[in-house]
Amino acid sequence: MQEEIIPIITRETGLVQRNVEGVISLLDEGCTIPFISRYRKEKTGGMDEVQITEISQRYEKLKELQHRKETIIKTITDQEKMTPELEKRIADCWDSTALEDIYLPFKPKRRTRAQIAREQGLEPLAQIILFQRENNLERLAPRFVKEGLKDMNAAIKGAQDIIAEMVSEDERVRNRLRQFFRREAVIKSKVVKGKADSEEAAKYSDYFDSAEPLRRCSGNRILAMRRGENEGILRISIGIEGDDALLKLQDMYVHSRGRCQEIIEEAVADSYKRLLLPSIENEFSAATKEKADKEAIGVFAENLRQLLLAAPLGQKRVMGVDPGIRTGCKVVCLDAQGNLLFHDVVFAVGSQNNVETAERKLSQIARRYDIEAVAVGNGTASREATEVVKHAVKGLDGKINVFVVSEDGASVYSASKIAREEFPDKDVTVRGAVSIGRRLMDPLAELVKIDPKSIGVGQYQHDVDQSLLKESLDRTVESCVNSVGVNLNTASIHLLTYVSGLGPTLAKNIVEYRKENGAFTSRAQLKKVPRLGPSAFTQCAGFLRIPDAKNPLDGSAVHPERYALVETMAKDCGCSVRELISSPEKRKSIDLKRYVSEEIGMPTLKDIMSELEKPGRDPRAEIETFEFDENVHSPEDLREGMVLPGIVTNITKFGVFVDVGVHQDGLVHISQMADRYVADPLEVVHLHQHVTVRVLEVDKKRNRISLTMKSK
Repeated sequence: MQEEIIPIITRETGLVQRNVEGVISLLDEGCTIPFISRYRKEKTGGMDEVQITEISQRYEKLKELQHRKETIIKTITDQEKMTPELEKRIADCWDSTALEDIYLPFKPKRRTRAQIAREQGLEPLAQIILFQRENNLERLAPRFVKEGLKDMNAAIKGAQDIIAEMVSEDERVRNRLRQFFRREAVIKSKVVKGKADSEEAAKYSDYFDSAEPLRRCSGNRILAMRRGENEGILRISIGIEGDDALLKLQDMYVHSRGRCQEIIEEAVADSYKRLLLPSIENEFSAATKEKADKEAIGVFAENLRQLLLAAPLGQKRVMGVDPGIRTGCKVVCLDAQGNLLFHDVVFAVGSQNNVETAERKLSQIARRYDIEAVAVGNGTASREATEVVKHAVKGLDGKINVFVVSEDGASVYSASKIAREEFPDKDVTVRGAVSIGRRLMDPLAELVKIDPKSIGVGQYQHDVDQSLLKESLDRTVESCVNSVGVNLNTASIHLLTYVSGLGPTLAKNIVEYRKENGAFTSRAQLKKVPRLGPSAFTQCAGFLRIPDAKNPLDGSAVHPERYALVETMAKDCGCSVRELISSPEKRKSIDLKRYVSEEIGMPTLKDIMSELEKPGRDPRAEIETFEFDENVHSPEDLREGMVLPGIVTNITKFGVFVDVGVHQDGLVHISQMADRYVADPLEVVHLHQHVTVRVLEVDKKRNRISLTMKSK
């Protein structure tokens, strides 16, 4: 099967065939995408994760298609209708739509009108009509008008049913109609009668009576309309206008004029309306939904990637504050490893007396636990709480920076099994505040504990294909975890689960081994972990770090399989590995060409040298502080033309949402993102980027804020 699949993937991706073969062979061996991308560059020609993922996904699709072909061949063979020509057509077909068209005439189906007509012996009459040579069909009545048929008209009607089904199963007809749909299909949406004035319908007002070419309808509009349809507010249809398509299809079957031709025209029209249109409409509906899903999932995955790779504060003593008005602000203090030291409730928002009391209390707590930074959740009363905290820590020794941290998914974590296991004797409010504090220290390590769908950095996550969404988001988390690397001695089970080659069972075994035997002192010790065999070790070892290990390479991204090579380099330089790492001069003196072999090429050697320069380096950026405009606190404070600082909170295909500190994000439409044309918002911004925006409009009725990033 590989011999047939590899050329197809090569042709579709435009990649070099031997590199595609290399990727597929590694995938078949059970290698993960991060491992292949990082440690097998000689086999892949230096492909990145995106290219390898594309090959992997297409490979899986083609394998599924091969299994489908085998099922189809067996079904047709069991019907005793298989021919060598048909079997070859199926074997040579690698397009799922074309394959289903080939199979359609043989596909077992319920008892259709055409099937009933065949049982009445009317298939020969249908063939006579299709030949279009018989001028007097009535003379055939004695032959076809039998039991169950009233007269010749009934027989003709049955023959038309057979013709209609034949037309609907004709590959040429279906492809011709698909061409019409690709060029001319229109997607329409209308509000359901009696729903226009309902409160829940207001957000769908743009779709109450809309129509646009399907090929131009964006994915986010399709998903919005479908959500409205699912909620019973909109009715959606996809179709083509006029009779041009029907006339073209009739021309394919009608060759002159006469009684037979009229019967065929009627049969084709019946096939078109009753069988073909619903089938092709469903096909295009499913295809557009699939395309919209992939687009939305792609945006979601990229937003998630940026969130997971957000700048970490690092191991500092942090105060986490979950703002609240009625129930107060939940305050926690964490040590540099994220362990909970203290928790309390402080009423920081309310009357002036409460604020003054809160400031004194927060100041005392910060001093007592030697706090180095504060993380305030960005939910309700975040602005007010942040200002109180800033005043509280202002006079303390040393500068204590205050950061606003996204709360998305914190409530999900605080009520989860993971949180209950971590803090069995604490309530959800304390757990939520801990999560906020830890997110500042290391967003990646904390966010992996939450179902990616609950983090809230996408749109329509409940409307898209859930299995595809999960697969994409899990792959994104895996990619992020492995690109950063994991401290083997501090990582949680949840973080280790995403390390290449591990998974939940091995992650749990590593943590249990660590509890029983103490901290790992070398990567080689991983081989003693129960059920962690040679293959898993090869996959995971390079992504697990042991800072300050006896062997400095154990704290780097250099894979253990290349330790001997680095040791040889050091020996050739007349020094130890540790001295090689600390000496730029010695590293510069190395001639990499000397170490090229059949197995090790320049890509791997360059990676090793880069890693020796900064062992275990974190690819994430450095964290920055941010402050909203102190004069703006609610939408009522906004005025057209105001220029404000903001934080990008969500990125979509049609624009970005920006928090300007008024408890409601504003939208910068893609047309307002720059003074030039922008095809994709990701060209201009990234998640949590600090931006400057100008207020265009505040629509209080629809609760919408329109912003621009243009200079004028």
